[in-house]
Amino acid sequence: MIGLLAAPATAAWCQGVSSRNVKPAPRGKPSGLPFHARFTDIAGSAGLHAPLIYGPPDHKDYILETVGCGCAFLDYDNDGWLDIFLLNGTRREGAPEGATNRLYKNNRDGTFTDVTEKAGLHRTGWASAVCVGDYNNDGFDDIFITYWGQNVLYRNNGDGTFTDVTRQAGLLHSGTRWGSGCTFLDYNRDGHLDLFVANYLEFDFQSVPKPGENANCNWKGIPVNCGPRGLPPAGPALYRNNGDGTFTDVSAASGVNRAKGSYMMTAAAADFDNDGWPDLYVACDSTPSFLLRNNHDGTFTDIGLESGVALNEDGMEQAGMGLGIGDYDLDGNLDVLKTHFSDDTCVLYHNDGKGSFEDVTVSAGLGVETRFISWGAGIYDLDNDGLPDLFWVTGSVYPEIEARLPNYPFKSPRVVFRNLGHGRFEELIDQAGPGVATPHASRGCAFGDFDNDGDIDVLVMNLNEPPSLLRNDVTGGGHWLKVKLIGTKSNRAAIGARVTARYGDRVQAQEVLSQSSFYSASDQRLHFGLGAAAAADLDIRWPNGNRERINAVPAGRLVVIREGAGIVKSQEW
Repeated sequence: MIGLLAAPATAAWCQGVSSRNVKPAPRGKPSGLPFHARFTDIAGSAGLHAPLIYGPPDHKDYILETVGCGCAFLDYDNDGWLDIFLLNGTRREGAPEGATNRLYKNNRDGTFTDVTEKAGLHRTGWASAVCVGDYNNDGFDDIFITYWGQNVLYRNNGDGTFTDVTRQAGLLHSGTRWGSGCTFLDYNRDGHLDLFVANYLEFDFQSVPKPGENANCNWKGIPVNCGPRGLPPAGPALYRNNGDGTFTDVSAASGVNRAKGSYMMTAAAADFDNDGWPDLYVACDSTPSFLLRNNHDGTFTDIGLESGVALNEDGMEQAGMGLGIGDYDLDGNLDVLKTHFSDDTCVLYHNDGKGSFEDVTVSAGLGVETRFISWGAGIYDLDNDGLPDLFWVTGSVYPEIEARLPNYPFKSPRVVFRNLGHGRFEELIDQAGPGVATPHASRGCAFGDFDNDGDIDVLVMNLNEPPSLLRNDVTGGGHWLKVKLIGTKSNRAAIGARVTARYGDRVQAQEVLSQSSFYSASDQRLHFGLGAAAAADLDIRWPNGNRERINAVPAGRLVVIREGAGIVKSQEW
């Protein structure tokens, strides 16, 4: 989120300044190709009116007030329609009325009903991240939330209600921690979802310096809130699922607690080296990011530096906040999009399939955009042309700056880079619709098809405003296919399963993720845009390593695949 360690610590060069102070690359001639996706914000008509409260709206005295939180698309009641879960924050003087996390039930008509109280999910505080997974394998998605304070595990009771089981699950911790990214994963492949929790930094209101008090509390010579530099970084935790509803802290035994010294933010678990075991990638703010390789024996080793994803191509730290995970170049390997601060580019890492990455930001065309502080992100085929696009949301952390530096507005647009093929992208803002062009101070975002019409919609958190629900209307685009996986020997939610789709002459890999973007959880139904192809062959690698192949699956439908049983449901939309 905040600036980089390589710059000298002076009043003009400190918090928030990119080490490269990157100037945008020249923009080439527009391709002129039509973009068949268009995003419209329908949050108001959908019934999403309650604002995200996170610190005061017109100034930020503390870094805690700036970071914001995430959101989730999930089907909590298993009716086949995505519901919405929104985190919330508070203010130092106390929570305003209505400042609570909220669960909205999908009414299947483009609207949602607030069922927070009925579900037992009312809670106030400084929420950070949410991850979704069925930790007890009962067929209903559970929710884990990180906080500045005490993290919370909610068990889904299967009747529309949730129970706080944090204490009985063994997940209470002593003291105040600033929990950041979290993700469920089955790191030991025993069929039970374990839990990884990152922590950002050590913070309390009494000890943090005031804006402008030292060199870490200025940005371009203007007093701002302090941090993260100058504040102590915190470490991660890994909890092993015991299979009986409880967890054991294995942070030391697994070696994840050796990943220290960086300001951890979003966490994503996926198999980055194609060995069949889930690794952990953690975007880190102003410090090197971590790639924790799974050693297949219950331990992890940080290979971020040698794999190429700890730093940028210049060997410099960046302000890592959000993560998009996907196969942008259709080579069957999972690449990484990581979002950063203004005066720097977001970075695109190309995966060679063996766990080594190359920074291809400039060659891919992303170097044209350096204006915004960027947060939640995803690699999704937005127009169903068979080529995954890039999407991220933006917003400043300094509401006080705009009056003196108009080129750094607090609210800014969302960003779309459409995939042109052959590893190249083209930036679109106005062409992608008013839901993209309208400025907000956004943070987390989640991706999913809330209206079941065969395209990817986006849910966005906006500081001290209601959320945005960006309905995607694809016209004239290509075919599509959705895949929902149900584990039997593997964990029930199939988190960590990989589906490789072959359509026409293209190959695309996706994995079921518990968290990505920025502190958010997206639709766990995998969405493949197929372009002109009317069918796809699916290769499935389950979290326990078992494999299945299903050929010639017709487009235009959701298929539900149960481990060992093949397609058990096919629903045309």
